Parts: sequence; structure tokens; C-alpha cells
Amino acid sequence: MIQNADIREWRNHDVVDQRGKKIGTLESVYVDTATDQPSFATVTVGLPTRHRLVFVPLTDATVGPGYVKVAYDRSLVKGAPSIGTDGVLAAEEEPPVFAHYKLEYAPGASGERRLARR
Repeated sequence: MIQNADIREWRNHDVVDQRGKKIGTLESVYVDTATDQPSFATVTVGLPTRHRLVFVPLTDATVGPGYVKVAYDRSLVKGAPSIGTDGVLAAEEEPPVFAHYKLEYAPGASGERRLARR
């Protein structure tokens, strides 16, 4: 799992699936607002003129020299909800990100957002 101290170190490294197939490049990390622990990464995918950022959970992710290996298949990640390379994840777009990976979504006790970019 990526630790908070490692976030900046892994930016711009390859993100690969369990078979070692490259998905894209790690752009940023979103932390769980309840725990401040890394929860999702945004991964740059697409053609050079049509880049977008897709979300992938960091649960069970491992790091190696120059890569972050996620527990999800490349095709599933590439089909995940995305934002533009200069975009931000809107609060109402959080539930679909969790749903894509069949993960439970629950906002904070007072309706707070679940994810914050670091």
C-alpha cells in the first residue's frame, strides 16, 4: 500500500495491473477524508491529444522500482469514471467512482466528501 510519505515519490511512475500491463501514469492521489490514508489514484490514460484521468483504488496496491501495481485489471481501470487532466472530482461524482469497482460508498456523518486530492 502506498503510504502518505510516498505519495510525491510515486507521482509520474507507471501504474500497472496484476499482470504487469501498463495502465497509465500516476498523476495524483486522493485520500479518504475519514482516515487521511491514500484511497484512490488518478491515472493518466488515452492518446497524447486526448489524455484523461481515471480513478483506481489503491487497496492492495504495491510499489516497485518505477511502478505502482494495482489489484484491478487494465480494462476495468481504463473504463472507470474519469475527469479531464485539469479537472477535479465533483462531490456528486464520488459515488459512481466507488460503484465502478463495486466498493461501498458512504459520505461522512454530516455529508462530508469521502475523497480529497493530495
